[in-house]
Amino acid sequence: MSPLLQTIGISKAYPSGATIIQAVSNVSLLINRGEFVAIRGRSGSGKSTLLNLLGLLERPESGEYVLEGQAVAELSEDKRAAIRRQAIGFIFQLPVLLPRATALENVELPLIYAGIPRPQRHRIAKDALDRVGLADRGHHWPSQLSGGEQQRVVIARAIVNDPALILADEPTGALDSRTSDEILSLFEGLHLDGRTIIMVTHATNVADRAQRQITLHDGRILRDEGTSTQSSLTESPQ
Repeated sequence: MSPLLQTIGISKAYPSGATIIQAVSNVSLLINRGEFVAIRGRSGSGKSTLLNLLGLLERPESGEYVLEGQAVAELSEDKRAAIRRQAIGFIFQLPVLLPRATALENVELPLIYAGIPRPQRHRIAKDALDRVGLADRGHHWPSQLSGGEQQRVVIARAIVNDPALILADEPTGALDSRTSDEILSLFEGLHLDGRTIIMVTHATNVADRAQRQITLHDGRILRDEGTSTQSSLTESPQ
C-alpha cells in the first residue's frame, strides 16, 4: 500500500468561555491507501475534530497535512472545496438528504457539481445505489425510506465520485443494532474493494470491525492498533 495522507504535528483549539480547549494536540499520523481505520475515544477526546481536519472542513492552527502528495493546510478555500468535492466522500451520523429529491437524485448531486452530463450521471448514480443494495429504491423519496436505507443513500452519494478517501462520523450512531451491522458489513465490502475509510466511533464493537484502531484521549493519540507494516504514527516532539 502507498500513503494516502499524512499529518505532521497538527493541532486545533477552541475558546470556551475564559479557557481554551485543545481539541487536537500535536498529532502526527500516516494512513495508507486501502486502509479501514477507526478513530475512537470518549466524548470530547477530539475524534470528530480530527476527522474535520482530515476532511478539510477545518484548518489546523499548526502543523502540516499532506493529502495525495499535496500540502493542503494552507490552500485557498476554493481549492480546498474542490478537493473535498473530488477526493473526499462524507458520511455523518444522521443522513442528510434533500427531502424533495429522490434517492437517485440525491446520489447524483456530486456528479452535477462535477459537470457530468445527465445520461452519464444517471448511470453512475444507479451503479452506486446498486452497490449499496438499493437498486430498486432509486425513485423513492427520503420519507419513503427507512433510517438504514437513508444511510445507504448517503453512502452511495459518498462513493459516487470514486473519492480517494471516505470519512464517516458515527455512521451507525442513530441506527438499531441490526441495521448498524448491515451498514458496517457494507463498509467492510467497500474496504475489500480497495477504498480507504476513516470512521469515527465511540463504540468498541463498531471500532472492532475496522482493520486499524486509533484511540484518542484529550486530543492526543493514546494507541494505534492493527497498523499496517508501512504505516507510522508518532507524537511530534514538544
